[in-house]
Amino acid sequence: MEKEEVKTKVKNIERVIAPPTPHMVGDGFRMHGFIPNVHGLSMKRMDPFIVLDYGSKFYFPPSDKLRGVGVHPHKGFETVTISYKGSVAHNDSSGSGGVIHEGDVQWMTAGNGVLHKEFHEENFSKQGGDFHVVQLWVNLPAKYKRTKPKYQAIPSTEIKNHILPNEAGQVDIIAGAYQKTEGPASTFTPIHLFNAKIKAGKSADFSFPDHYSTFMIVIEGNIKVNGVEVPLNHFVLMEKEGENFTIEAKDDAIVLVASGEPIEEPIAAHGPFVMNTEQELIEAFNDFNLGRFGYLE
Repeated sequence: MEKEEVKTKVKNIERVIAPPTPHMVGDGFRMHGFIPNVHGLSMKRMDPFIVLDYGSKFYFPPSDKLRGVGVHPHKGFETVTISYKGSVAHNDSSGSGGVIHEGDVQWMTAGNGVLHKEFHEENFSKQGGDFHVVQLWVNLPAKYKRTKPKYQAIPSTEIKNHILPNEAGQVDIIAGAYQKTEGPASTFTPIHLFNAKIKAGKSADFSFPDHYSTFMIVIEGNIKVNGVEVPLNHFVLMEKEGENFTIEAKDDAIVLVASGEPIEEPIAAHGPFVMNTEQELIEAFNDFNLGRFGYLE
């Protein structure tokens, strides 16, 4: 009986997905679209994570023209941008903005509606270099979809880290908690977001509630998850059932680990708006067209 109870606590891999063919977002973000995609990673399945674009390491040559994405709207969710290489400049119609460099994170709550733009930071653009980012959209529950927009700038110096035993490396906590070490990001629903930096031949254990949506991306190196090999830039979807799993690094590795409690509300999404009903989508487009998201050049 005890062996069966232990067995049910293991969270197994549901599938490992190779990076899809990259697409350009604007002219500055070369992204692999993992969520949603044809492999069944729907917004409903991945709730509360509704979009995941992964920019694997890519060299951009020097340019006097800033590459990126011009002014566009968002409403009803949050955008999270993690920089592994390169620098990103952000501005939005709420008056927020800033630059994130390697290791930094920006967390923008679009809430009731905002205009924003993102470009390669000027010095990075002029010098050129490797660019490596993740952009994640996190849904908001209905009661918060009309919250006031806000912006969290999270520099690498403020990201908490938990040192792993046996010189195995460390886990950097952006949001949520790992082994009681809490990250700096504030969230509207329970979300854990980590960068696990594991040394070659070492491992780290993770545990999340069995109904959470849980995934990983191999940012650097090659790993094994519960003994299953996962190469660089691949996405790992974990089953809802079970709680515990282990990541072992075959060589020095960085793994983005995300797990969140599903919101379990209807999702009505179209382009830059994610609401609960079709009528709310119509209202979002009307608000945008009437200039209610503010102004941004």
